[in-house]
Amino acid sequence: MKVLLTTLNAKYIHLNLAIRILYELNKHYEGLEWKEYVIRQKPEDIAQECAAYDVVAFSCYIWNITQTLKVAECIKTINPSVKILLGGPEVSYEWEEVMANNCIDYIICGEGEIPFHEFLTHYPDVTPIPNLVHRMNGEIHYQEKSVTYDLSNFIGVNPYINDPVEDLYNKVAYIETSRGCPYKCGFCLASLDNNVRYLPMTDIKKNLLYLMTHGRVIKFLDRTFNMKRDFTLEIFQFILDNHKSGNIFQFEITADILHPDIIKFINEQVPKNLFRFEIGIQTVNQKANLEVSRRQNFEKTKSIIKQVQDKVELHLDLIVGLPLDYFEDIKYSFEEVFKLFAPELQLGFLKFLKGTPVRRTSNAHGYVYDPVAPYQIIESNYLSKEELRKVTLVEEALEIYWNKNRARHTLKYITAYYSIFDFLLGLGSYFEQHSDFHKHSLRDIYDMLYAYVQKEFPADEVLQQLVTIDFYLHHKIKPVTRYYPEVAADIKQNIIEQNRLNHHKNRYIVLPVKFNYNEFLEYNQIIDQEDYLVIEFDGKKQANVLTTAELMRKENVS
Repeated sequence: MKVLLTTLNAKYIHLNLAIRILYELNKHYEGLEWKEYVIRQKPEDIAQECAAYDVVAFSCYIWNITQTLKVAECIKTINPSVKILLGGPEVSYEWEEVMANNCIDYIICGEGEIPFHEFLTHYPDVTPIPNLVHRMNGEIHYQEKSVTYDLSNFIGVNPYINDPVEDLYNKVAYIETSRGCPYKCGFCLASLDNNVRYLPMTDIKKNLLYLMTHGRVIKFLDRTFNMKRDFTLEIFQFILDNHKSGNIFQFEITADILHPDIIKFINEQVPKNLFRFEIGIQTVNQKANLEVSRRQNFEKTKSIIKQVQDKVELHLDLIVGLPLDYFEDIKYSFEEVFKLFAPELQLGFLKFLKGTPVRRTSNAHGYVYDPVAPYQIIESNYLSKEELRKVTLVEEALEIYWNKNRARHTLKYITAYYSIFDFLLGLGSYFEQHSDFHKHSLRDIYDMLYAYVQKEFPADEVLQQLVTIDFYLHHKIKPVTRYYPEVAADIKQNIIEQNRLNHHKNRYIVLPVKFNYNEFLEYNQIIDQEDYLVIEFDGKKQANVLTTAELMRKENVS
């Protein structure tokens, strides 16, 4: 029997850990193969390859279930004798609707190691297989059984050993060191398994070393990586002892329980930006947190973020649509979290994942959500459709201008003197009216920003100057002069000559400003001061700003 383990990844750079584990554990089975596809490929093309197997087993997630079902239909059209087996979090709960598709023959619910091995061993007799949904005599059968895979069986198992080593460097590799989560957040599937189990430390290190040697970006899948102080420090130290140039490590961290010893270790020993921490804040509204069984001390979280932000690259998450979280609550949470100035802030929308408590209790809160994956909120007792649409505009502007690092000066200034939520809402609305969120040029991005600032803040010259600075700093090669005007040509020439700037090698823009630039960078406050900034372009790296003080230092050195 020929069996294919496969999945449809969201992007080409992603690697699916589940099918690699199942293949490595069962590769002695003759006829077992594995291969990955991506969701943007045509279902017909994927199906043509899959139709040559007797069984095709798909790893299913919220981002690929729709495409996976289309592929399954195509496979059956080409070769009706192929059996389709699904597994993964998207089909482990409320599987009845998926099983109603005649193209689906089997579903494995929950952890797949034991059921999949049993499937290969006993097929075509599937009756003894635990947690397998299957058809028999026209009826659906499900033998639910509590089976937990002994993680000590992972001794000697390297999920990536079958990948060509040259492929790993340019992709994102995932590693798990534990399963389960101690928390019970009502919107998260991880909350359904509170029994936290760890893989063997020796094998964690072996596999991590393999990925460090051959890969580059490594993401840990543990839902709360820093749950145990000693474990966290041991892994961190192992990374420091063995990482290669270019390695980046991402962890999901619960900030308000980050142990002081770990903070001390990070600040004293970890190189800057070697680690990325993904921290789910979700909301600062305690009523909303309690309603979804989530405990969080935001003041402590904020304090700890500030303690590590100079060494660790931060990715913060907020969720829009939690119960008891009204529009003004969302605005307040956004403004408080934005002021932490994490390089990336994700403004996500509540999704009603199958099996989660928020899905089971959705009627009590008046939730309406999309019945098709990713099951995103449409409205509730707390948020109208129009209010959600407004937050969507904020999210679009946030992604374009902050997360892609195009207007850092501008938006930091806004937090000090205006409402960042209202600014991004207005900017998102203006952008939508005059351009396209998903089809625009870099010039469009800054044209929209400057036009919006001129329209809504015509008297704020500092803001106009900061937009102009952001535009220039996003370039390596000197662009056409735009927005806030430069100094006169003769003054510019005089400044370049007086400061002995190498105008043969580099290009310069001299911008008059009405504030102390260095004071703004350090304290995010404006001190009135007539000055000029020299912006230098060398064609190789991002442009940099030379202030009057820096020019004087250069002159003294020369």
